[in-house]
Amino acid sequence: MITRLLVANRGEIARRVFATCRALGVETVAVHSDADADAPFVAEADHAVRLPGNTPAETYLRIDLILDAARRAGADAVHPGYGFLAENAEFAAAVTDAGLTWVGPPAKAIAAMGDKMAAKALLAEAGVPMLPTWTDADGITDFPVLVKASAGGGGRGMRIVRDAAGLAEAVASARREAAGAFGDGTVFIERYVERGRHVEVQIFGDTHGTVAALGVRDCSIQRRHQKIVEEAPGVLPAEVRERLHEAAVAAGRAVDYVGAGTVEFLLAPDGEIYFLEMNTRLQVEHPVTELCTGLDLVRLQLMVAEGQPLPEHATDPHWMRGYAIEVRLCAEDPAQGWRPATGTVHRFAVPGVAREFGNLRAIGLRLDSGVVDGSTVGVHYDSMLAKVIAWGQSRAETIRLLAGALARAELHGVATNRDLLVRVLRSPEFGAVEIDTGFLDRHPEVFAPLLPADQLPLAALAAALATAAAHRADAPVLAGLPSGWRNVPAFPQVTRFTGRDGEIEVRYRLDRSGALAEWSAVPGAGSAARTDGPPTDATAPTAGPTPDGTAADAPTPVVSLVRAAPDRVVLDVDGVRRAYRVHRVSPEVFVDGPDGAASLTELPRFPEPTAELAAGSLVAPLPGAVTRVHVEVGQRVAAGDLLLTLEAMKLEHPVLAPADGVVAELPVATGGQVDTGAVLAVVNPE
Repeated sequence: MITRLLVANRGEIARRVFATCRALGVETVAVHSDADADAPFVAEADHAVRLPGNTPAETYLRIDLILDAARRAGADAVHPGYGFLAENAEFAAAVTDAGLTWVGPPAKAIAAMGDKMAAKALLAEAGVPMLPTWTDADGITDFPVLVKASAGGGGRGMRIVRDAAGLAEAVASARREAAGAFGDGTVFIERYVERGRHVEVQIFGDTHGTVAALGVRDCSIQRRHQKIVEEAPGVLPAEVRERLHEAAVAAGRAVDYVGAGTVEFLLAPDGEIYFLEMNTRLQVEHPVTELCTGLDLVRLQLMVAEGQPLPEHATDPHWMRGYAIEVRLCAEDPAQGWRPATGTVHRFAVPGVAREFGNLRAIGLRLDSGVVDGSTVGVHYDSMLAKVIAWGQSRAETIRLLAGALARAELHGVATNRDLLVRVLRSPEFGAVEIDTGFLDRHPEVFAPLLPADQLPLAALAAALATAAAHRADAPVLAGLPSGWRNVPAFPQVTRFTGRDGEIEVRYRLDRSGALAEWSAVPGAGSAARTDGPPTDATAPTAGPTPDGTAADAPTPVVSLVRAAPDRVVLDVDGVRRAYRVHRVSPEVFVDGPDGAASLTELPRFPEPTAELAAGSLVAPLPGAVTRVHVEVGQRVAAGDLLLTLEAMKLEHPVLAPADGVVAELPVATGGQVDTGAVLAVVNPE
């Protein structure tokens, strides 16, 4: 029997495993880097051991340090989670050799599936259908193809290549990214199928010879080859589902599989299925299977590791009930080209969550999160913050439940992909199951923010009124005087913010009774477009009331103030009340309203002078390491040319020339560390 389990991982998966351990009475051990010392998973563990350092190579990828931590903490078993060493056969063998129980498949099975080329050959002999595959790029003449990392998954080291000209750089870049993520830069190449769906089968094996399929998941909605929306049991013809189950079980039996695993397939438009890879671990998306089967997959992992057989009811996928959909909330900044974001999570609240890290007993929401209020999102690890999962009786019901909860969530402090996820869920094509791995490429409209540009002025007005209310509440005297009240009405209260479209200036005046006498919201310097007041609809932008109270050229909604408090503002807009929740972490102001959320930064009335960057400067969007410099000073470049690559949060980020010109400065070198805002290069345009 397992009595004390060490989880050789971090974040959300560590918390997920700990939750099951608490339910079973198993003690827990966390290992953590210095950057994770105050993370929620460390606080929730019964014991915690520090791994000195911050980067994965210094900490979570160190087999020797993890085994030493298990010894020092008195653990008798190790769970690898997913990522890091989860699919490392050497680690699995080392745990077993140390006399500890390994909560995962045998090292032999991990090794067999870890070499993806060897795995393809082995499973092809077992009758599992395969795509054409190459290891030598020189022999490829038929495009498009997909470059893939041999040692891992999660989208790392994957590149689509559509012609021979881009193949060499794609292979080199994939190798660098794979080496950084998995410690192994080996890649291979396979045929890329257009409009294919990414489907996978959850399998489970025990030490008594049983290998069972626990249903299908559809994970076709992907960004950068990383899944962001997953669902079960998936909308598939019954005969396709049966073929998937049979192929997955055949794959498991071919390697005498034990424990939780996932066999991934590509479903072509003609209904043919092709093996992609087998992940010898628990998957990120396992909660949708749990909600549809009622099984706790981590509990099954522990049972199997202890030598127990799979329960009889766990071997039949046909009794799955309802429909489950999971989305991955990631720290990504739309304003920075959807690059991973860093910072402090000031508030993380998803309404209507029925349970965390466990199965639901009725229709509702589950939250598996690696962060809480106050958590820090750094540059060393994956950008995923949490998974929000909904379960309902039907797919349509589940979509509506999940999209509504996400839209109302308060996610403050770090930019996220929440709006993208909501728009995907609410898109007619997703509802009609018109999905494949190229969905996001064909539907750029889903990248638009939820809050329409014409509603941003109202959000800014709410932010200004809440800020004034907070100042009044803190005032030692005259706290009851309405903010913005003036003896000379020609001078309104003025508050300036920066937001997604640049600066916005809010002007308003309250009368002696505290009612809103006039207001306007106009763009300031550097704004992308004019947003004078909230228009009546998105197709007919209009100007709001001018500071002197005169009417604008187009119809303007009538806005009155119902109430204003530091955390809540209620406005009446054309006879309809709108409530805005406001959260201030000075100077940032987060506004959640009925149409979407706005993140604003209040600007000082008298800003300090700052140094200007040289024209043509390209700056680092986030802290990271320069992995490669492709140009030199004096070199002539064309718009879009690759200047250098920056690695941060386990991804490579290309830095491209913004225009034709000459490289005037190059203050960084390969291997150098840079902070946000550091100048990477200066290109003088021609």
